Amino acid sequence: MENAALNIEYKPRTGSEAMCEALLDEGVEYLFGYPGGAIMPFYDALPDYPLKHVLVRHEQAAAHAADGYARATRRVGVCVATSGPGATNLVTGLATAQMDSVPLVAITGQVGRLAMGKDSFQETNVMGMTLPFTKHSFLVEDPDELYPTMRRAFEIARSGRPGPVLVDVPKDVQFAACNDNGYRRLREVPTPITGPALEATAVLLRKAKRPLILAGHGVILSGAQMELRLLAERTGVPVVTTLLGVSAFPDDHSLYIGWPGMHGAASVNRAIDKSDLLFAVGMRFDDRITGAVDKFAPNAKIVHIDVDPSELGKVVKPTVGIAADAKLALRSILGYFEDSEDRGRYTRWREEIAKSQEPEKRRENEACDKYGPIQIMNAIKEAAGEKVRLVTDVGQHQMWAAQFFKFTKYNSHITSGGLGTMGFALPAAIGVAFAYPDEPVWVVAGDGGIQMNIQELATIRDFGLNIKVAILNNGYLGMVRQWQQFFHNRRYSETPITGPDYEMFAASYGLAGKTVREGDDVKAAVRWAQEQRGCVVLDFHIDPEANVYPMIPSGMSVHEMIEEDGA
Repeated sequence: MENAALNIEYKPRTGSEAMCEALLDEGVEYLFGYPGGAIMPFYDALPDYPLKHVLVRHEQAAAHAADGYARATRRVGVCVATSGPGATNLVTGLATAQMDSVPLVAITGQVGRLAMGKDSFQETNVMGMTLPFTKHSFLVEDPDELYPTMRRAFEIARSGRPGPVLVDVPKDVQFAACNDNGYRRLREVPTPITGPALEATAVLLRKAKRPLILAGHGVILSGAQMELRLLAERTGVPVVTTLLGVSAFPDDHSLYIGWPGMHGAASVNRAIDKSDLLFAVGMRFDDRITGAVDKFAPNAKIVHIDVDPSELGKVVKPTVGIAADAKLALRSILGYFEDSEDRGRYTRWREEIAKSQEPEKRRENEACDKYGPIQIMNAIKEAAGEKVRLVTDVGQHQMWAAQFFKFTKYNSHITSGGLGTMGFALPAAIGVAFAYPDEPVWVVAGDGGIQMNIQELATIRDFGLNIKVAILNNGYLGMVRQWQQFFHNRRYSETPITGPDYEMFAASYGLAGKTVREGDDVKAAVRWAQEQRGCVVLDFHIDPEANVYPMIPSGMSVHEMIEEDGA
């Protein structure tokens, strides 16, 4: 139709345009994706909007890049794929985000409505397939529902316990005309924190002789780092973080003692075993932390704070359970500790822990001068400085990085925890680099995991991202090999792995690279990489049978811990 006064021809707004407008209204800046037939109308509309699209080389990488961006910014990450194999390739990334409570919105194309249910070309029931590991999945068959559904997907992704949400849109719906239909923001009612629970928590903290604060990823997700620090400093209680909680509390703080679990420091595991109170906030007591649940912290009363009520009592029964956002809960509890009268209460306990840490620190200092993981981590920290953000893959190198890299900057450690997704680091670093283009981003990966998404070097090159890659190359699937050594009589079945000459491989993408072996100057190599513009790949050839210590075998307790001396 035509408006006579303005002489402007109006055309109905399409579903694709409604999707783009919803993204803009949610403040989205970057989308990570890969086009295809069923999502083509959306991509056709995209150039008309100020949205920045990052073309990855594999849809799994799109999900991980959006994940990295979300973790780094605490905003909702967005990934896009077409139907069929495009959508199924997102699945691992969505499951990774779900396990680690990362807010994502995944947009997928679907075959047209008339073709659905007929095994049409590139048709998959992606909604049904992703229901087990998304917070919610939508199939939008009404064009008028596209805009409000997109907005609600973002609300669901970031509210409460964050997580991924899928929006599946048939191709003809993207083409169809649609109208605004009165989007209304969902009302989110915060869970109240009751006075008795807070008071009981304060009483437990004051009565304890050997308390520990155990902080998880929820502290980072809620932005509660200052509240955590204030509580620790006002009470004098030592702080432990989970693997995903690393960098929620500065490593160089006098109250930080490390992280526990299967490959956590022996001193931290023993401190938990001796503790009489665990103040756990924003963590879910997964099996990598607890080991044998019936032997975990046997003498401790437990305060458990988590935004997800279903986590309270799921693994460990708490003495006090509080279903609340970590920031809100910590702020409320701080009201009971407004002066410094409690700071010296746990001096003897901290001294006991410090004494148990002395052998570990001595071994670490001795290893600093030897070629290997500790020396490499120290060199990266020294060259990249305090602003560095470290993104790690999954395996031995992941444990070494968490053990020996000193994370003094808040939210500077990004890794896949719950799902343990090999291939995560390189694409996740893309998201981190877009979030913080002026800060150094380093990837630490093994020679197994790096090959799972190594094609993303092309994405990194195309956008000139300043990502440095350190490959700890031992010629094995290292963590699996370590288990085979300990529990399968060194029967290294299918764990030796080959790969390219990474220096030459980087050059084939137009990137700089260098091979580093024992005897080479590690610090000089890392400094050289840091000084180069853009992406650099360093291939560190390390001891093929280097192991991660300590190690608590699955289902066992701290008392069955394998230490470096074999004890």
